[in-house]
Amino acid sequence: MGGKEFGNLVKAKNIITYSLSPFEQRAFAGFITKSGPNVVRRFVTSVGYILPGFISAFLVINWAKNENHRLSRKDPKEFESDE
Repeated sequence: MGGKEFGNLVKAKNIITYSLSPFEQRAFAGFITKSGPNVVRRFVTSVGYILPGFISAFLVINWAKNENHRLSRKDPKEFESDE
């Protein structure tokens, strides 16, 4: 058509770009065999640093919810004369 196509909008000198077709790529090639053990190893080594924070945050939030519920309850003795 004579016009510039999308992807070829700019001509730059001394810049070489390489690309691979998405149909030729294998995004998860060898993921289980190569990356799987490394993911497990990294998870196991960092769980000792992360898990105590999650546990303490859960305990604090759980305590705060229970305390809020306990403090916001109404005393039934205050409403005995309403009937």
